[in-house]
Amino acid sequence: MDSARRELLRPYVAQFAHLFVTEPTGGEPQAIDLSTTGTTRITLVALGILALAGFASWLTATQLVRPIRALTAATKRTAEGDRTARVDGGAGEIGELAKSFNAMSEKLAETERQRQAMVSDVAHELRTPLGNITGWLEATQDGLAEPDPHLIDMLLEESLLLQRLVDDLHDLAQADAGTLRLHPEPIALDDVVDQVVNAQQNREILLRAETAPVHISADPVRLRQALGNLVANAVRYTPPGGEVVVKLFQEQDNAILEVTDTGTGIAPDDLPHVFDRFWRADKSRSRRTGGSGLGLAITRHLVEAHGGTVSVTSTLGAGSTFRISLPL
Repeated sequence: MDSARRELLRPYVAQFAHLFVTEPTGGEPQAIDLSTTGTTRITLVALGILALAGFASWLTATQLVRPIRALTAATKRTAEGDRTARVDGGAGEIGELAKSFNAMSEKLAETERQRQAMVSDVAHELRTPLGNITGWLEATQDGLAEPDPHLIDMLLEESLLLQRLVDDLHDLAQADAGTLRLHPEPIALDDVVDQVVNAQQNREILLRAETAPVHISADPVRLRQALGNLVANAVRYTPPGGEVVVKLFQEQDNAILEVTDTGTGIAPDDLPHVFDRFWRADKSRSRRTGGSGLGLAITRHLVEAHGGTVSVTSTLGAGSTFRISLPL
């Protein structure tokens, strides 16, 4: 087969060609070692490539190390108590890490502000009743006041205010620590509503309930506490002649409790803060007119402990509606 192929292709293939390199003046052909041809050029090109690669690597490393160093420095500042540390990480994974760090720093700063505000608010809330009790006791001791029943009733009222504030703070501490204990049992939710409405009756406003038979498993004491806070808040901010309605109905797989009032309402900018601790829409309100500022925060924790949610809608000057949703 090989011989036949060669015989077939011979007319179409040129003869062998021999190349000789000779000196210009003639002479015998000399062999050339092509293995060393262009060695200098190859070396220079290789060095250039290495230099470019090294420069590119240095630039890349610098771009990577700079945000990491900034993150390290910001982390150290945060550990030292500086809550204003922020970094600019650019794009990519480092940028996402920087954004996460900035979000964490902002959360820490907000938590620190809330902690400072809470300490200040607790001190303010405790100072007034303690000052009243101390002042009247000193006056009695100095003979400037008689320990009559009226004085004793007033001191008892101040003491009860302190006790309620301490109890509220204890409930919030348990909720934050995850140790708030519930004792659920099958209950008729309409009975809980009737108990709360009867306990909060007020001669100056109309307080009524619109209920339907709804049965759930919940802690009746904690549920009365949560609903009672909402009703007491509605009664407090509803002017004389107004109306507060507590509704109970079933919506799909949830039991819905709504407390609607015809009170002063809440401004749109204040709605996100109504469940914050020690928050009051009117900063000038005292404890007697505006409460301790803990009731709504406690209500939120109690409802969430039951697996439910609480929300609020309001129109300034027309009233508010607080809504509790509990799973059946």
